[in-house]
Amino acid sequence: MTDAPDIATRRDMLLTDIGKLAAEAGRPSDSIKLVAVSKRQSEERLDAALAAGQRVFGENRVQEAMAHWGERRKVWSDLELRLIGPLQSNKAADAVALFDVIETLDRPKLADALRREMDRQGRRPRLYVQVNTGAETQKAGVLVSELPAFLTRMRDEFGFEISGLMCIPPVEQPPGLHFALLARLAADNGIGHLSMGMSADYPVAVALGATSVRIGTGLFGDREV
Repeated sequence: MTDAPDIATRRDMLLTDIGKLAAEAGRPSDSIKLVAVSKRQSEERLDAALAAGQRVFGENRVQEAMAHWGERRKVWSDLELRLIGPLQSNKAADAVALFDVIETLDRPKLADALRREMDRQGRRPRLYVQVNTGAETQKAGVLVSELPAFLTRMRDEFGFEISGLMCIPPVEQPPGLHFALLARLAADNGIGHLSMGMSADYPVAVALGATSVRIGTGLFGDREV
C-alpha cells in the first residue's frame, strides 16, 4: 500500500523531473500539468494526494468520478477534474456538471449531447479531441485522416472551441512517433494543448510538447482495487 508520505514524495519527484525535462526542451518549467489519474484509487490515497497539494485529477468513468469528487469538490474549490476515458452520450449531463475538461470528444453524436447540456447547464468544460493515432479498431478517437474535417465541424456546426488534442499510443509501438504526430496535428490545426504521456513514457511526451501528462501508478503506486 502507498501511504501519504509516499504520495507526497512521489509527487515532488515527478514535478521536479517534469520541470527538468521541460527546461531541457526549452520550455517553461511550469508549462506542463501533472494530471493525477485517480481511477480505482482508494479514498485514503485521494486524500493523501490532496494533502500533498495535487489539484488536477483525471478520471476514466463518470460514475466513479462522481463518487470520488462529488463531496470533495464542495471542500476543495480549486480542483480541476478531467475526463480522460470514453464518454457515452447518455452520460453527457453528468460529465458537463462535474468535469472542467473533457478530453475524449470523438464523434458528432457526443458533440450534440455535450452542446445541449452545456447550453442547459450554463457550464463550458474545455474540450479536447481524442485522436486515434494508431488507427486501432478497438480504441476510441478520431482517425488522423478525418481530424481536419472533424475539427471544422466541431467549430462551425457546434460552436466549440477545441482546446487540445489527446492520444493513447499503441502499446507495441514507440510512443514518440505518436506524440510527434499529435504535436504536428495540433500545430497544423491551431490547437495549443496536448494531453499525452503516462507513467512509463511521460519524459518522451514532455520532450515532444505535452502540456499535460496523465500519471497514475507513477504517483499512487499499484492500484489497490
